[in-house]
Amino acid sequence: MRRFLMSAGLALALVTGAAGPAVAAPPGSPPPQSAAVGWSVVDGKLTWRSDERVPAGDAVVEFWSGDRRLGRAYPHPDGRTFSLALGGAVRPGELSVRAGGRRIDQAPPSGTRRSAPVVAAPAALPPASVDPGLAGPYQSVTGEYDLPAVKLPDFPEKVEMRAVVVAPQGAPGARPLALFLHGRHIVCYRGDDEVPMVWPCPAGTDPIPSHRGYLQAQRLLASQGYLTVSISANGVNGQDRDIDDAGAQARSSLVRLHLARWADWAGAGRATAPEIVRTAPRADMSRVFLMGHSRGGEGVSRAAMDSLTRPPAAQDGYSGPVRWTIRGMLLIGPTIFGHDPVPDVPSATILPGCDGDVSDLQGQMFVDETRGIGQSRALRSALYVIGANHNFFNTEWTPGQSVAPSIDDFGGAPDPVCSPGTPTRLTAAQQQTVGATYIAAAARLFVDGDDRVRPLFDGSGRRAPSADPARVLSHALGGNRTPVLTPDPTTTVSGGARICDQVTDDTARSCLDPEDPNARLGHFVPFIWTVPEPGRYAAALSWSSAGRPIRLAPARPVSVAGARDLALRVIVPPNTTGTRFGVTVVGTDGRRSTLGEVRIDGLPGTDRTTSYWGQEVRVPLDGAPERLAAVELTPRTANGRAWLLDAWGWRPGTPDPGAARLPRLDIGTLRVAEGDSGTKTYEIPVTVTGRGSGVVRMFLSDDVTFTSRTWLATIGPDQRTIPVPVEVTGDTVWNYTERHTLAAKAEEGFVVGSYIGGVATLNDDPEPTLSVESASARVAEGGTLTWRFTSSARTETGIFAYALPEAPAGGVELSTTDVDPEWFTLYSFEPVEPSRPLSQTWLVSYLFVNPDATTGEVTVPTIADSVAEPDESVELHFVDLPEGPVPDTALTGVVTDG
Repeated sequence: MRRFLMSAGLALALVTGAAGPAVAAPPGSPPPQSAAVGWSVVDGKLTWRSDERVPAGDAVVEFWSGDRRLGRAYPHPDGRTFSLALGGAVRPGELSVRAGGRRIDQAPPSGTRRSAPVVAAPAALPPASVDPGLAGPYQSVTGEYDLPAVKLPDFPEKVEMRAVVVAPQGAPGARPLALFLHGRHIVCYRGDDEVPMVWPCPAGTDPIPSHRGYLQAQRLLASQGYLTVSISANGVNGQDRDIDDAGAQARSSLVRLHLARWADWAGAGRATAPEIVRTAPRADMSRVFLMGHSRGGEGVSRAAMDSLTRPPAAQDGYSGPVRWTIRGMLLIGPTIFGHDPVPDVPSATILPGCDGDVSDLQGQMFVDETRGIGQSRALRSALYVIGANHNFFNTEWTPGQSVAPSIDDFGGAPDPVCSPGTPTRLTAAQQQTVGATYIAAAARLFVDGDDRVRPLFDGSGRRAPSADPARVLSHALGGNRTPVLTPDPTTTVSGGARICDQVTDDTARSCLDPEDPNARLGHFVPFIWTVPEPGRYAAALSWSSAGRPIRLAPARPVSVAGARDLALRVIVPPNTTGTRFGVTVVGTDGRRSTLGEVRIDGLPGTDRTTSYWGQEVRVPLDGAPERLAAVELTPRTANGRAWLLDAWGWRPGTPDPGAARLPRLDIGTLRVAEGDSGTKTYEIPVTVTGRGSGVVRMFLSDDVTFTSRTWLATIGPDQRTIPVPVEVTGDTVWNYTERHTLAAKAEEGFVVGSYIGGVATLNDDPEPTLSVESASARVAEGGTLTWRFTSSARTETGIFAYALPEAPAGGVELSTTDVDPEWFTLYSFEPVEPSRPLSQTWLVSYLFVNPDATTGEVTVPTIADSVAEPDESVELHFVDLPEGPVPDTALTGVVTDG
């Protein structure tokens, strides 16, 4: 296997190949730095424990060291504790915990970072010609079914098959079926007690009925003639904490298992259906609509993908035929960790402006990441709901309505946009009405094909009066749009424009300042925190005077034949008003046609909201040539900034999305033994299903050398895999497990299911032992306490271990002012003063045995002083690690007074 050199200095900052080492909080009193409170090491894992229970949300919890993402933390059942096995040391004072792009280990800031005052919500939009929030003519009947639980891959416990059904009474014929899937929430309760996040529910507790949280929307749809079913997924929520895709495939399997039952009950199996199903009309399985909230949104999207192209059998919990057609989806505050939407299925995504859970609004990727993927004309809409939080769309997640304890997920310090009672914040009842109205609207558009509803979704600037007083803004891709301009390096710009990278740490190239948290939110959410991420661009516009055109020209002229308007998606800074542009297009003959003027006001926002969001504006193409060579935006204001996401030719109407089924790529994980000799080449499991060609971007990282690369893979129409070879060279020298991680996202003509996998090379050589020459050391002050260790064998990349100070059983403990100050600061990241025992600090003593050596040392350098003191002692205990040799001896040292 590979060898490389590591300096002693680098060894103190990185632990090559180690599976679990990290700097740990020692036992005893908390350290002086408040940033480090709550951290410790448990079983060799970096562990953070919150003073309060962290609500079981849908965003994943991540550990960070400064600006470096350490990884996804494992949530413990108590709801307070999170841990992560690491491959490197970290700075305790820089540790933080984030979820959805926001810190959760400290109180939210009390004020707004932005200098501009918060603006009022925009004025009410004109009403659409129809209001889908109005009840229909049918009464409804409600009931539940509870079928035998099912076994899903990767889950040790079975998952429930439970649902609540709301059906129309007296509706003729077979009725379209709307299936609801809730997101990740705590799964069990007993009064106000804290209950572990485990499945099945512990004795004496009950499952939380999250599936009953959408009854208002179900009743509205039932009144309009829809058969509705909301399914329970507590068994997934209670077991998804250690799954690579956070349970997306399991949720898809559960959705399709229910759909398969409904297909049975719509046919020959109706006589054996549950009573509520027999009471209801038959389901028309050719007209299925899905609604998913939070991780449920990602789950129903995966179910739509899996219904078009099957996932690998080993990953799937449903093996039967697909006897249904999914016509569309409405997703509320969804996660999309893999940036893997389904462009062939129409969708609308609600982005709650006060989301305190999935606060990065990564659901925007359900729109943005479909751009250029395929030829489908399916509409993909985003709906920004000012003043809505994450939880209150579900009544069982809403205080005062839920049977179990629940919270306002935004919460925290007062916020001028999102605190309850502010002019922009919606009440729970208002928010639930917004949800019900737009769920019904999406079903009416996608399933019934009622084009009168489309202006609520596609950036046409209309509202549903039933959702008043909510302000809901929309933009969309797909539908009757033809591409005009998608900024990228081939775009020619002038007059105050530059092509910017959406995801980068390079200030000169970034769309937003990388130091600004907004640079990783909304449109700028990275793919599994790959920074920089190539291939994602926008056009940054800036100007210091009015009247000078900003020109953007695509690489080749484009046609707008048949389009009525030019549609632009533009971001302006939050809390700004009155940004105006004159819009001109330039024909291939150089003739300039002035189309009109647009105005864009920033969204109300604070440093706790995701408010850099693209708004759609349009101007008529009256008098414009059919072929365009450039677009010009002329600022009408004296100065400002904006970001152009894209431009399209647009005309009204809802076209048939077409029957396209894009080919699909899935990545698996291969675990191999290292072997004792020879070099073997292994292929990371990459499976291509379906027919067609396309391009996928691959990301390969080597967790041993900390190197990574990315490339575009072109896949031919008959290609069944992408070769990604990994070489493994066997030897008889021990090493930590080596991992190569592969991830993928679609670029053109493909969808991606299982987006992450790789090869894990398991060491099969005897683990060396570490012995200490003497576990006790003694020096006069000013000397260096030294403990010398010997490894029984050389290793491939070295051995790493670390020890933490604990209070000695008796005597006076060595303090921070007794040791070398530079050494102490370097290895504790704390100030020396005030003087305190070493066991009350973050001090870490490292042992590193170089790969080509068999000896290493742990040292504690002391300083001399003129103060008469008794003997002082230190006691160091090594931390157990999941992998690798660790000394089992406590080290003791005594420092005598000169």
